[in-house]
Amino acid sequence: MKKQINSNRGERIASKVQILVAEILRDNFSDDANVSTVSLVGSESHGGLRFVKLFYYTRNPDIKYIQKRLDEITKMVRFELAARMDQKYVPDIRFIYDDTLERANRIDKLLGTI
Repeated sequence: MKKQINSNRGERIASKVQILVAEILRDNFSDDANVSTVSLVGSESHGGLRFVKLFYYTRNPDIKYIQKRLDEITKMVRFELAARMDQKYVPDIRFIYDDTLERANRIDKLLGTI
């Protein structure tokens, strides 16, 4: 019989990583004008808890530059995350832009024209 993985564990780890990374961004990158505009809005665990996707939102219109900057600091953030987590293995993190608010506004406008 195949061992079942507790799905709550992945959610807990993803949530913990989201909170810790938000603290790291606040503590270590508050002087960076681009990174300080980022808000983490969600997280998902993948690959047997080896990867965590962190969804972010920013009001900065230059999303490509923000994404590039987050990709540049990912290694530093992960190093700091390892120091703050009490786990044997620290998951790899990826920052992904969450465009839910833009899509919701677009839907509201479409519904308003009906």
